[in-house]
Amino acid sequence: MTDQLHSTSNPNTLSTSYKRLVITALIVFALDQLTKIWIFNTMALDSYFYPHDADVIEVIKNFFYIVHIGNEGAAWGMFSGHGEILALFALIVLSAIYRFRHTLELHRNTMQLAFGLLIGGVLGNLVDRLVHGHVIDFLDFHLGFTLPWVLPTGRYPAFNVADCGIVIGVFTYITLSFFQTEVSDGES
Repeated sequence: MTDQLHSTSNPNTLSTSYKRLVITALIVFALDQLTKIWIFNTMALDSYFYPHDADVIEVIKNFFYIVHIGNEGAAWGMFSGHGEILALFALIVLSAIYRFRHTLELHRNTMQLAFGLLIGGVLGNLVDRLVHGHVIDFLDFHLGFTLPWVLPTGRYPAFNVADCGIVIGVFTYITLSFFQTEVSDGES
């Protein structure tokens, strides 16, 4: 009976272990916050006009820079100035993940990894919104080409570790949803 209560392969057990999800979320959250603390303490806000700004760190000439941008919106600056709504949306997303954890198959190790990445990223950006009133973005890529209406200057919008966790987590979940079968894949 004890083994059934702590089984991770059956989503209907009373106690399902979410250890991988929690560890992954904590790693993403910690890396995100540590990098943002470093940026916050070493670079002036809105230092992103390379080569005119002395605070900008050139990692790969004409391609990759470390900057300090305060993003008051979401991806690509969408919904800028609506940080409270975005913070509320983050809380709704986290609540929905918890509420639908069985439907989302979080008993599977791979799903725990995907949602750990997502949750760590959502929490990292949520903390920024609550503490700073904006999200700290610092990874800045200048591509060698332009795309009309999407990347007219060739500069990809700056992002952070939390954003990476969110994007990789969502992509992993979508991919797994298409390719995992209904039958148990042998994960424990």
